[in-house]
Amino acid sequence: MIARLKKFTSANSGSIRAYLSMVGGSAGRLVISLVYFIAIANTLSISEFGLFATASACGIMLSRLLAFGFVSPLYRIATVKTRLLGVYTAGFLGGMLLSAPVIALAAWATYALIFAGQMDGITFAKIILAEVLCWRIMEIAVIVSYGVNRFTAGAVLVVLATAFKTVAAVLFAWLTDGSLEVWATYYILANDLAAIIAVAFFYPKIRLRWKPALYLRRWADAVSVAGAEMLFYVQSELDKVLVLSLGGPAAAGIYAMIMRLVDLTALPVRAFLTVLTQRLMRSSKMLDDFKTRLLLEGAVAAVSTAGILGMAGFLWFFPNALGRNVSEAAPLLILVALVPAFRNLIEYHSELLYATGRTFIRMLVLASLAVAKALLLAWVLGMEFDTRVWVGLLNAAFLVLYVQSALMTYRALRSIKKRPI
Repeated sequence: MIARLKKFTSANSGSIRAYLSMVGGSAGRLVISLVYFIAIANTLSISEFGLFATASACGIMLSRLLAFGFVSPLYRIATVKTRLLGVYTAGFLGGMLLSAPVIALAAWATYALIFAGQMDGITFAKIILAEVLCWRIMEIAVIVSYGVNRFTAGAVLVVLATAFKTVAAVLFAWLTDGSLEVWATYYILANDLAAIIAVAFFYPKIRLRWKPALYLRRWADAVSVAGAEMLFYVQSELDKVLVLSLGGPAAAGIYAMIMRLVDLTALPVRAFLTVLTQRLMRSSKMLDDFKTRLLLEGAVAAVSTAGILGMAGFLWFFPNALGRNVSEAAPLLILVALVPAFRNLIEYHSELLYATGRTFIRMLVLASLAVAKALLLAWVLGMEFDTRVWVGLLNAAFLVLYVQSALMTYRALRSIKKRPI
């Protein structure tokens, strides 16, 4: 057993080092994110927190339209052909300008349909800009850093960017009256700073070169990835919008607190998915073995469940540890014990399809999951159950989504040829 472990460690030393670098960043981000969450969740009212979390979720969804998905070719080039990074960065900037009117129109429609009458338009615009432009630019710098194997730099940037938001949240809680309108200003300034630092100090030094012929070849893949990314975040973040629409801001606030704590426990899993995706881009042979697939799924589920149980146990003994407002949601956390595992496994399936080049199939899978999730959550929330009952039913809803995702994903992966991607 020890010999096999040594052999595995030796054969995968590069991947292990990369994972540990990102986990180190994730651990730092976890602590900082927790401070950020405590400051915001207990300074805004529960209803305002629900509105902010839902607007932020909409911004995350819309941010996937930036440059019409050209982030995907940019990442692939950073991973396998670094010498073309300047060419594809120029293509990304051009796509960013072209996508701006589409994003603006989508944001206006989102505000009119969901937030009009509940949130000031300028406040909504600040939150959307912070997510779509500033935070997304920072994320792209991290993605490219990982692509060129600068994992430590990417991890440091994630921690720094999260720290900027945390400092803004602490100052907001300390210096202001705690209104959502004021927080939106603090939020966009913190995200602005993160984007500036990312571009100035962390993005690889390159010379921009404009070559439209190369971009056109990649555009079909980029658009399908943009659609898939949009659909992934629709099915991932749609629940917040539905809870706000069907249950109101207070219910959205409670739900957002629960799901935020769930998200915090997923950070180590996402670091693993990043390393796995890069490895599969170079060769998909590891997916040929059924035992390996089962082991990977089991590891994702185990880590996810352990994280949420640890958080729930801590809050059971210290319900006020995260603040007065969060204490209202703390007893409900144990009721969603299986949700993190199912959510992270759905994300794992999506990464498998992306890494093996099945971008169009990935888009179809995510579209079907978005529709199924909307129907399931509409049923759960529309029955007017007691809060503890509908929160507990989320486990069943996400189980259905996981089974659907697994069946569609592994059916698509059967046709993988034994060759590098």
